[in-house]
Amino acid sequence: MSATVTDPSRTPVRHWFGLGALVLAVTLLAIDGTVLVLAIPSLAADLGATATELLWVGDVYSLVLAGLLVTMGNVADRFGRKRVLLIGATVFGVASMVGAFAPNAEVLIAARAALGIAGATIMPSTLSLIRSMFHDRRVRTRAVAVWAAGASGGAALGPLVGGVLLEHFWWGSVFLINVPVMLLLLAVGLPVLTESRHPSPGPFDLTSAVLSIVGSVALVYAVKTAAKSGPTVTAAVALLIAAAALVVFVRRQSTIPFPLIDVGLFRSRTFTGAVVGTFVSVFALSGLLFFFSQYLQLVEGHSPLGAGLRELPLALTMLVVPVFAGAVAARVGLHRAVGMSLVLVAVGLVVIAVGEGAQTYTWMAIGLAIIGLGGGFAYTLTTDAVVGAVPAHRAGAASAISESAYEFGIAVGIAVLGSVHAAAYTAHVRALDLPARTTAQVEDSLAGALDVVHEASVVTALRGAFVSGMQLTLLIGAGLLLLAGVLSWRLLHARAATGGPVVADGQGSPAGDVDAADDGCAVPTAARRRPDVQDRP
Repeated sequence: MSATVTDPSRTPVRHWFGLGALVLAVTLLAIDGTVLVLAIPSLAADLGATATELLWVGDVYSLVLAGLLVTMGNVADRFGRKRVLLIGATVFGVASMVGAFAPNAEVLIAARAALGIAGATIMPSTLSLIRSMFHDRRVRTRAVAVWAAGASGGAALGPLVGGVLLEHFWWGSVFLINVPVMLLLLAVGLPVLTESRHPSPGPFDLTSAVLSIVGSVALVYAVKTAAKSGPTVTAAVALLIAAAALVVFVRRQSTIPFPLIDVGLFRSRTFTGAVVGTFVSVFALSGLLFFFSQYLQLVEGHSPLGAGLRELPLALTMLVVPVFAGAVAARVGLHRAVGMSLVLVAVGLVVIAVGEGAQTYTWMAIGLAIIGLGGGFAYTLTTDAVVGAVPAHRAGAASAISESAYEFGIAVGIAVLGSVHAAAYTAHVRALDLPARTTAQVEDSLAGALDVVHEASVVTALRGAFVSGMQLTLLIGAGLLLLAGVLSWRLLHARAATGGPVVADGQGSPAGDVDAADDGCAVPTAARRRPDVQDRP
């Protein structure tokens, strides 16, 4: 039977083992999201993939994952989070095997789509299981901190893992490494994870699920298309489809008795501020990783492994600092902690932009460490705030919102900051007064330029154009983060100013089951229409 735990020392030992299994899963998913970038050149040559096929290899995973997160979070609430997690882990392992030995690009694309489906079942299930296993707020904050360290640190470690694997093995190794990890997750998860679900969730609304999938996929596709090709007709049509589907989806959620997402949660400044903080912190991190890895390889001339090693300060700080996030927030307040964390990320971006011209790597390492420090704190605290803002029986749906913010942060961060960098690079190339033919060959990307240009002076000028574009992008990103830090500070300030619950769950949450304080958020739609229920063991 589930019981509210008021003393951290009374948390069952099996729950900590279960947390280890969940962190293992989310770390692997985070690594999987960034490890493939370095393998694209070798798999393209081996499979003979076209440019369009390579785009789908890279994009289909995030498209499917983002589209299914909300639906799968609700499926987990209904049919059991442990069950859905373990099924997803099995599918993830099988799809990884197929991807590792794919004979052509079509099979690899299908495998990546299957990985996206499996990832959509795993990500919200891990976070919602933590919500159901750790009832005491202080203990849950520690558990979420460990989970966040795996998620954010895994994303930062992806390039290093990819570099190590590609240095010694073929491209399929970046998929094959998933198999033993998923087998370990199944072996540990089966005996130690406790099943939990919403015992009376009501009927599943298929129409809402379809609207959610169409809207999310169309939005991510529009952003990615605009980032690669500019404001095309295709991107505009996808954006219109996304807007129409999501507007209808949101309106429907406020009128049906059993919604997939309780839109009333967004009337909570704490909940909204936490989601915004998650989105912005991931936005900045993903945008940085997108062009910083290219900088290390194309400008500095490092190998994939060398580039990954030089990104370690980011990974190490993101792995370590979440453990202290709860204590810092308790001392200074959530609103100050999140606001200052986002400002720290902005400072780190400025340090990298200014320190690029230094003769040593030291300033770059300092900048990466500052970004990891701020990003780790922000992601941990905002995730914990989202999960703590709902009763345990709605944890899957709330987790899906948090993970959707994470995935959209990645997509939009790469698209926006990547587009800004590409535009700045092209503008600098055109200002170099190169011959017209040479300009046409090199203005799209530095990677393509280095394949066709061999004159030392021109190569140096092109690398300078890349660096100038990177510095401008970093400064723009820093400005956006400063604004986001102020916004999060104000949105989350009500948490420190009031003492009521973040959300009521019908008849009141058990002690320690929700975090204290918000601005009088309305009772969620679902809670108003049916009595409170507890998770089953």
